[in-house]
Amino acid sequence: MDAARLYAIAAFVAGLIITLFLAAYLTPRSWWRRPNARALLIMVVGAWGFGSLILYATHGPAAATNIASPAPAPPPIINAAANAAPADDAPTAGQAFHVHRDLNLRAAPGVHSARVATVQAGALVTPTGVHDGDWWQIKTTINGREASGWASSLWLRRSGE
Repeated sequence: MDAARLYAIAAFVAGLIITLFLAAYLTPRSWWRRPNARALLIMVVGAWGFGSLILYATHGPAAATNIASPAPAPPPIINAAANAAPADDAPTAGQAFHVHRDLNLRAAPGVHSARVATVQAGALVTPTGVHDGDWWQIKTTINGREASGWASSLWLRRSGE
């Protein structure tokens, strides 16, 4: 899970805890003797409300400042093909990359093609120079044997990273 999702889960769990604490002290005990719709509604609305407030308090002001200052319009590009420089993250044949997480080596570009092998996180792979969008054809050594296949470039890091 990514950090934003974990923060959201933690915020709503904290909201539920705050709701239960306040409900224990601010509502009659007879409401909580057996499960009912009123108790469920109080817990759901309270957890949602306090969780939303916590998320807004921690992330809201930063998001509001980003929205308040619109980005300037990019200058028009004239003859982009002639001025285009090679992309810094383009696969360079022979340049080694570290695998960021366990990587599925595929027979063809795309998630629906057959998995040839799994490359462990931290292993070195080398692009052949052939790519199809974000999918690169790579070579690596797995258990002492050479393997070749396609991998998403999103899971690779330059050797210096």
